[in-house]
Amino acid sequence: QVQLVESGGGLVQPGGSLRLSCAASGRTFSIYAMGWFRQTPGKERDIVAGISRSGGSTYYTDSVKGRFTISRDNAKNTMYLQMNSLTPEDTAVYYCAARWTPGGLYSLSADEYSYWGQGTQVTVSS
Repeated sequence: QVQLVESGGGLVQPGGSLRLSCAASGRTFSIYAMGWFRQTPGKERDIVAGISRSGGSTYYTDSVKGRFTISRDNAKNTMYLQMNSLTPEDTAVYYCAARWTPGGLYSLSADEYSYWGQGTQVTVSS
């Protein structure tokens, strides 16, 4: 079992940047594939980015490609999401999630993740 805690959210103006962190504790972080999801009221929790357990494979949803970067530091048990050129459409609660599979690959479906953080609010507004 792994425990996840997100940090780094807040209020930022359009065009600004934020870096989210997801700190893991418990079982060995490096065995888990990870994902960042976001959710707005009344909508489903959608994938933003995913990263394999080694960090060698990543995924981005189309709306964030070229603006967001997912990364992980297995030595520090931490995953990151660097978010640049933020727009009001990026406003949401952001969650990090972990899953274990033999192949160590992320999934695009929230249902495939067993462990979740509590979420951090990101608000993009002038």
